[in-house]
Amino acid sequence: MLLLRRPPLADDDPRATALAIGNFDGLHLGHRALIERVIAAGPDLRPGLMCFEPLPRTFFAPDRPVPRVMKLRDRLRVGRDLGLELIAPLRFDAAFSSLSPEAFAEEIVADGLRAGRVVVGEDFRFGHKAAGDVDALRTFGRRFGFEVETVAAVVDPRTDRRISSTWLREALAAGELVTAERLLGRPYGISGRVIHGNEIGRTLGFPTANLRVAEPPALSGVCAVRVHGAGLAAHPAVASLGQRPVVGGRDWLLEVHLFDFDGDLYGKHLLVEFVERIRPELPFDDLAAMTARMHVDAEQARRALGAPP
Repeated sequence: MLLLRRPPLADDDPRATALAIGNFDGLHLGHRALIERVIAAGPDLRPGLMCFEPLPRTFFAPDRPVPRVMKLRDRLRVGRDLGLELIAPLRFDAAFSSLSPEAFAEEIVADGLRAGRVVVGEDFRFGHKAAGDVDALRTFGRRFGFEVETVAAVVDPRTDRRISSTWLREALAAGELVTAERLLGRPYGISGRVIHGNEIGRTLGFPTANLRVAEPPALSGVCAVRVHGAGLAAHPAVASLGQRPVVGGRDWLLEVHLFDFDGDLYGKHLLVEFVERIRPELPFDDLAAMTARMHVDAEQARRALGAPP
């Protein structure tokens, strides 16, 4: 897997790129329909994905950031598993947003990513003020040497609703993890390296493995989870994803308490898969009240996971 943060693509792979373009926050079933098309374009074309950081909506309204489904590490992990060989999360800034549709097609798509085929959704827009549409992209493709393929929206058969990142964010915000798994085609998960925290959980009898998350996350609250990695396979745990207001926290953090586990996980990479949300993040008057609720949360998580009490 090649990670390209800034074009041009300058490695020694002679192949042109089959390039899916979009925001791709979540890599849900709708996104996967595009990815399947770029992979099917091989083996003469290298399957790749172009996305944008930050999300354009967040760039234009930074005081109202879009809740994030997925951080870069998880995008790489899932993209690699799906068969992508290139992911280009390009920086969306003032200069990028001012590119005309023609400049975007020539400088970024054709020259920067060496696209031989471009795969987009039917409603794809691009360039300054989203002035370019699919017809314009086809015109530029003929001029700059790439084909264009469009993919229809994927519809959830249970509801006839279009699968989208917006719907996925709504499901996660509501704690509807079963719906989120259906839209993703896999359990919702967050991975990362375990970092040092303030160890307050340890003093309360709930030692945690702490992971950074994309901010602000689409999901928050206390959840029953299963943990993979570092020799663990679907290990039952309870996790809190939030800002920890009781201890004066401001940054978002995923704190995971593994049941019946005694080991050192600092520096290890873990994948935390969410099974059931127990409750949203709540304010507490003091640590004693929070600790009492943590015991209740842990028992609820054990029951949800079928773990011994």
